[in-house]
Amino acid sequence: MDLGGSEQDPEMKEYSSVYVGREEDIKKSERMTAVVHDREVVIFYHKGDYHAMDIRCYHSGGPLHLGEIEDFDGRPCIVCPWHKYKITLATGEGLYQSKNPKDPSAKPKWCSKGIKQRIHTVTVDSGNIYVTLSKEPFNCDSDFYATGDFKVIKSSS
Repeated sequence: MDLGGSEQDPEMKEYSSVYVGREEDIKKSERMTAVVHDREVVIFYHKGDYHAMDIRCYHSGGPLHLGEIEDFDGRPCIVCPWHKYKITLATGEGLYQSKNPKDPSAKPKWCSKGIKQRIHTVTVDSGNIYVTLSKEPFNCDSDFYATGDFKVIKSSS
């Protein structure tokens, strides 16, 4: 399957919001999974905010819905259970710690790999939760696992 074609590029489509569940349900479990326009997503409820992203980790397709949420450098992140990659809930950036090799006494600092995980919009209306897929005009590394042969949910067409 051609992942570079317009059929698979998320930015080439206009997506409508899709109902994924009730607010009371996600507040209890703090996460839910859904299929939105044939794309698997995970929705998190964390400290009063909703976040949605592709369900498979950009690095190796790990199941982000099974990961733990932790704060790194003051940013809430999902930690992939397979290889411990850290992904910010708000932006989809991959975070890592870096240390200056020329200064061994330097304290490691958190750095960004850039946006790696596609983030989607969550809206709440009258207790109903809706997800709208990203229209951002760039490819994310997570697109690889959200499309084509790696999708768990196959289109019925």
